[in-house]
Amino acid sequence: MSGREFAIREIIEKNSCNCNTGKPLATANIADIYGTNVFNDAAMSKFLPYSAHKKLKNIVKLGGKIDDLLAEEVAHGVKEWAISKGATHFTHWFQPMTGLTAEKHDSFLSFDKSGMPINRFSGKNLSQGEPDASSFPSGGIRATFEARGYTAWDPTSPIFLIENTAGATLCIPTIFLSYTGEALDKKTPLLRSIGALSKAALRVLKLFNNTSAVKVYSTVGPEQEYFLIDRAYYYRRPDLLLTGRALFGAPSPKGQQMEDHYFGTIRERILAFMQDVENELYKLGIPAKTRHNEVAPAQFELAPIFEDSNIATDHNQLIMETLKKIAARHDLALLIHEKPFAGVNGSGKHNNWSMSDSDDNNLLEPGKTPHENLQFLTFLVATITGVYRYSDVLRASIASAGNDHRLGANEAPPAIISVFLGEQLNQILDNLENNKKTEYSDKQIIDLGISNLPVINKDATDRNRTSPFAFTGNKFEFRAVGSSQSIAPANYSINTVVATILNQFSDTIEANIKKGMDLNKAVMETILPAIKESKPIRFEGNNYDPAWEKEAEKRGLPNKKTTPDSLKDLVAKKNEEIFVKAGVFSKREIESRYHIYLEQYSKLVNIEAETALTIAKTMILPSALKYQGFLAGSIQSATSVEGFEKGAVKSQVSMLNAYSKSIEELNAKIQKLEKTWEEAKSVENVEKQADAYCKNIMPAMLELRNVVDYLEQVTSDEYWVLPKYREMLFLY
Repeated sequence: MSGREFAIREIIEKNSCNCNTGKPLATANIADIYGTNVFNDAAMSKFLPYSAHKKLKNIVKLGGKIDDLLAEEVAHGVKEWAISKGATHFTHWFQPMTGLTAEKHDSFLSFDKSGMPINRFSGKNLSQGEPDASSFPSGGIRATFEARGYTAWDPTSPIFLIENTAGATLCIPTIFLSYTGEALDKKTPLLRSIGALSKAALRVLKLFNNTSAVKVYSTVGPEQEYFLIDRAYYYRRPDLLLTGRALFGAPSPKGQQMEDHYFGTIRERILAFMQDVENELYKLGIPAKTRHNEVAPAQFELAPIFEDSNIATDHNQLIMETLKKIAARHDLALLIHEKPFAGVNGSGKHNNWSMSDSDDNNLLEPGKTPHENLQFLTFLVATITGVYRYSDVLRASIASAGNDHRLGANEAPPAIISVFLGEQLNQILDNLENNKKTEYSDKQIIDLGISNLPVINKDATDRNRTSPFAFTGNKFEFRAVGSSQSIAPANYSINTVVATILNQFSDTIEANIKKGMDLNKAVMETILPAIKESKPIRFEGNNYDPAWEKEAEKRGLPNKKTTPDSLKDLVAKKNEEIFVKAGVFSKREIESRYHIYLEQYSKLVNIEAETALTIAKTMILPSALKYQGFLAGSIQSATSVEGFEKGAVKSQVSMLNAYSKSIEELNAKIQKLEKTWEEAKSVENVEKQADAYCKNIMPAMLELRNVVDYLEQVTSDEYWVLPKYREMLFLY
């Protein structure tokens, strides 16, 4: 029995004995468990002195510095809270440039003067750590003798506990800096971008006589898509184990064409998994709201409620880690790659982005009066203009080897960044540009007679599922983010480009007011040129239509289809300037990221190429040779029978000849990929190497795959060793 057949039998036996559902279905009340593993307001009020609690809350809300005394008071309270919940260790939890999270655990163990063991956790332990930075990607930002790195507590993101079978660990969200002070993580630039957006947005709000708001921050609700397959299959697919995607696999006769999986009834085993995941997330204060079957078979989605983008980013990393951890408990394997199975929909992470002020006002929410609408239009047009001028920045922010397989595959937006507003908002902007009056029925948009300032209905738009950047009522949905990616780069990029335009708008509005214009005219004179300038980015049609690519080219919109091509825009002068001016990155930090991302791309494709070669040579080729031997043996056996006419095996001989030619082609494609792979590995320049992997290795891998997938379809089932799509996607 082959490993594939053994896996199928194992899964069937699990299903027949109903032993595959993991733990019993959860019955805990959400309100009872929500935030129990978070050092939240309730925990702080219990474990901190009143003055310390109040001071910390003010710093979190308004900003400020945590002094040594406050750090000591918070550290003591956090320690007591953590120990009361079974924690024995603490860690500074950070997000290095690997795209994952990192942690180094230290115990609370210390000793008093008499040598007796005690639990100790100081303000210094809370505020700063010194992990070795030598093995984290730095893009040349540090020298070997500067291997030390620093982690520093981020008080704006809640401290939390991670439970496991051995107890619990106290996790302190932190930034990660080099010995010389440069950011080595994804949280630091995100925090800087939130600060830049806040300053720029407050300038605009003050022009509209809003003096109560003291802070503006971006909000995000990232929808997380993923696949689940049985672990028995996962362990028998080296490509899934090592790369996260199936490098080989013929299409299943049934895929997603019946459209019966989307929003379908959730299987009991999967539902048990989802409920366990949600219980863990609720304890961590993560507002998981929606769960459902996605379009592709074995594909699912989890969506949280909107949060501050910094907290949402931390929570999304925890969501991915929790999904993976809980999947293992249920004998499932989580596949979070953007395209784990060719031929069916891949997975994205819809990044729903907006702006809110400290008074909880959504700045992309249409108001109830023309004055409020003018403020809304200012922020709306600033966002659209930022996306137009810096669409290459947004494209680069979601560039990865995995996402290259998904973007433009008629399931996700193309690599062309465009904005969808909906018919009503689009018409309003056109009418404003042409000085026309907007007239709608009372149920839609009503013009109150104030020139160029219509009242805008909250639901003045609808979703365009094909658009990469769609306005959906009071937020923009950036649909191009990949499922495995951190949402930090996408959000610090949006924050930065919008902050840049808001500052430019404020400069112009202030100058217009000094010329004697009233506020309305000063604002209109500012946003009208931007409406006209950014018009090419607005597209209301089907982004999947091939005609859009030609139309986008006419409009001058960039179309960077591959990661190496897109990443070049990170270091374009105009893009470097906005990040440096906003204080989000130094020039050195930008260039380091460019090199890190190129290296990561090359390393990932290199692993895929080597894995493909290993599978082809040690699994596919031996299976094909065995089946070739079977075909030859059957002919030989038949012709050895006395009186058998050799012409009667003509079809078998033809089949053997065709199959043998496929084996020859398999050998040829293996040799081609091997030669191309060796050549790419030898390239020393990081940019040229990434181009070589993109332009040479990827096509050679596809050619090899085509032969292997054909062989899968013509090889006897009992000889094929790799679990097939029809099994992995439907038998779990």
